[in-house]
Amino acid sequence: MPAMVLNRYRNSICYIHGVYQVGFPTHQASLRARISATGFVVADGFLATNRHVAEPWYGDPEADALIRRGATPKLEKLLAFFPGLPASVVVTPTVVSAKGDLAILRIESSPAIHQLAPLPLANGPVPPGDLVTVIGYPMGIAGMIAKAPPSVYERLAYRHDDIAAANELAALSLIRPSATYGHLGDVVGDKLVYDAPTAHGGSGGPVFNARGEVIGINSAYLDGFSGGTLGVSADTLRPLIAAAQKKGHPAEHPATPAGVASAAGHQTIDGSQN
Repeated sequence: MPAMVLNRYRNSICYIHGVYQVGFPTHQASLRARISATGFVVADGFLATNRHVAEPWYGDPEADALIRRGATPKLEKLLAFFPGLPASVVVTPTVVSAKGDLAILRIESSPAIHQLAPLPLANGPVPPGDLVTVIGYPMGIAGMIAKAPPSVYERLAYRHDDIAAANELAALSLIRPSATYGHLGDVVGDKLVYDAPTAHGGSGGPVFNARGEVIGINSAYLDGFSGGTLGVSADTLRPLIAAAQKKGHPAEHPATPAGVASAAGHQTIDGSQN
């Protein structure tokens, strides 16, 4: 199953790189950080991902503390790198869920993007025990560099500028997602629990059933429990896609709860980890 969905849908699953800041008016930004994550095509010109990717200050404890003191968050840039495309495309948050960790991003006009096939969403209930495949970019740029040819690895392994490394990987056709495989352990409302592993950078990746249909969106994992990877049901995506196509607007949702780690990678620009 992983080979089937990778071969069929690889080019529609992108690596997302962003930079955001949190700061006070008339002052230099108190926090400026990068984010790495995953997204996938759900309609012509639109990507699905997590809200904590579209608005990456959510779930970031340092950002949360600043916002509670009156600071304002700002997304500086958000770029998508697709397998097979030699350069990134700009993406813009269009609709975010009021109830779950989901968002729709608009892809800036590109003839190549319009040729990418939207991933099929599953219909009907998802039974626990089914096999699942998760595709994404765990560990972000570092994960892709690690599996690059030796000459590329040696050149990029110790680079700290993620965007420059991503651009080089794209030019070399080395933007390549990874797949993990496991079982669906439980379904509680719109929350999926499965044991296919993930890591920072995997947020927003599609979760496939055995028929190659998307049943969920990878979102987080429980620290210390290998069977505790969490996703959001794909059923909740449909109204967001419709709203995005009608140019819907964002709504509020709470920060990631304590004890749950988002699967997006956050890194302050000076290189320290959040």
